[in-house]
Amino acid sequence: MAASDLILVTGASGFVGKWCVVKLLEKGYRVRGTVRSDAKAALVRKTVAGLVGEAAAGRLELVKADILDDAGWPEAMAGVTAVMHVATIIRGDEPKDPNIVIRPAVEGTERVLRMAHAAGIRRVILTSSIATVGYGHGQTSGRRVYDETYFTNLEAMRWTWAYCVGKTRAERAAWDYARANGMELTTIHPGAIIGPALDEDASISLGMVSGLLDNSTPALPSNGFSIIDVRDVADMHVAALEHKEAIGQRYLATAEYMPFPKVAAVVQELYPDRKVVQRTVPDWIIKLVAMFGGPARQIINDIGNEKVFDGRKGEALMGHPYISARDSIRDTAESVIRFGLKLQIS
Repeated sequence: MAASDLILVTGASGFVGKWCVVKLLEKGYRVRGTVRSDAKAALVRKTVAGLVGEAAAGRLELVKADILDDAGWPEAMAGVTAVMHVATIIRGDEPKDPNIVIRPAVEGTERVLRMAHAAGIRRVILTSSIATVGYGHGQTSGRRVYDETYFTNLEAMRWTWAYCVGKTRAERAAWDYARANGMELTTIHPGAIIGPALDEDASISLGMVSGLLDNSTPALPSNGFSIIDVRDVADMHVAALEHKEAIGQRYLATAEYMPFPKVAAVVQELYPDRKVVQRTVPDWIIKLVAMFGGPARQIINDIGNEKVFDGRKGEALMGHPYISARDSIRDTAESVIRFGLKLQIS
């Protein structure tokens, strides 16, 4: 890729999307981002200009396009060299209608690839998830390490959740479409994404930290997360774009496995004057509650076992060490306080 190339970032107003826009502009690219409203476009412009300066922000164009509608996509793809498909829907609860999450993931991915192909664009970087990697493999206890060779088996899962279903089906559809149409696809698979918010329009995933800071998290599940900083996720997207060897590859973006109680301990250490919850919910209660759906359904597959995702391949592609979980928690907390964010994960 040349610095003069025009890169399309879908979901440019999202947590990961904004950081991808910033990283691309910092490297000299021209960027076109899709947003769903003029209000979101205005906030993105203001935020990005504040970080990279007005001159660099002048290389950013924002257009309206919805992943559930064909309108606007031919224009969004015009003159584009490569696409970063980042747009997705993340919820803190499990919706009664799973298609609220599944449909945008699958149909949205298919639409973006179809529109890119129609515009003659071959190179696509797709934001996937560890949800498409480490599930449906029969792990109910103990520690297991997963790498990019694993693919979630939805048919073998006792407990599915909408995000996992949507992301897994979307990725499978993307690989099928790419192979059938000669497209150059790379997928990036982040774990639990935290890190500094750039403005008040932040991801629900930061609720992991904000709920501890404001004591709105009543108790902690015992399970852990493979944490990744949003800045590393964005760097990995750019690295994939710039390295031909990334074509046809999947990359885990996972820095460190950390149990939720340890996250709470780090927040308490960083903010000793705050009362950070330390009590945990017994696993059997979470398993019971998960039978009825709700937020517990999203973590039930991680209760009683330790899923570790080996992110070394992604780290090597990125070309620098991952930001540590502790540093990421610290920077998340600072931004949560700075913007007054109150993000409920349940």
